[in-house]
Amino acid sequence: MDRAGAASFTELVARPERGRVFAQEVRPGLGDVGPSGRTRLDAIVRWLQDVAYADVEDAGFAEAGYWVVRRTRLRVERFPRFRERVRAETFASGLGRVWAERRTVLRGADGARADAVALWVFIDPESGRPMSVEGPMGDAYLEATGGRRVSARLRQGAPPAAAQRRPWRFRAGDLDLAGHVNNAVYWSAVEEVLSAGDDDPQALDAELEHHAAGQAGAAELLVDGPALWITQGDGEVLASAVVAPGRGDSGPGAGG
Repeated sequence: MDRAGAASFTELVARPERGRVFAQEVRPGLGDVGPSGRTRLDAIVRWLQDVAYADVEDAGFAEAGYWVVRRTRLRVERFPRFRERVRAETFASGLGRVWAERRTVLRGADGARADAVALWVFIDPESGRPMSVEGPMGDAYLEATGGRRVSARLRQGAPPAAAQRRPWRFRAGDLDLAGHVNNAVYWSAVEEVLSAGDDDPQALDAELEHHAAGQAGAAELLVDGPALWITQGDGEVLASAVVAPGRGDSGPGAGG
């Protein structure tokens, strides 16, 4: 896919001038980087969810319910490196009936630059079903969104019959508190595909969608050009992703 293909990805809106913005420092450690010192994609996405939870906890809504990721776009213009101090800023960028969109801006002391946007569905801890984000919690984040409404509709299609197939496996350690494979783990598959190249990637723009919950055990990774899918069981698609070449400039809406 050429660079223009990323135009179909979720918009990276700018940092709001008003409203709640939560900040926290993160730093890649030994378990977050590969041999070159580049922070892996799954580690970056783990930061996104940890900073998001820290924001909700700081706002006083940690017990209101839990959130399940539906879609994440990650655009990296320069990867964080081992031990680099990175400032993460996160804010709500849109709301829906039972979901919310969250932007995260990552800026490193040594030049790391990445932007992410994720769609999270709000889940009732008792019933396990989506529930409304309206009320005190929605009000706390509304100003930052500027009233922007977002859709939870997935856009990536099914894998073609000609896609290349290879074995994949989820470990028991990949499961999270919700009892299914954590969203950050799926980015390991994107890392696996990227590692097939000759050079360590310097930039990246990718969007990953979650279709169903995965469990520990055998799975399959399907690859077709810039697109990949992870399936399990009788071929049920758990997640899909599209990877586009990264950009070397900040671009509109990338934050400061």
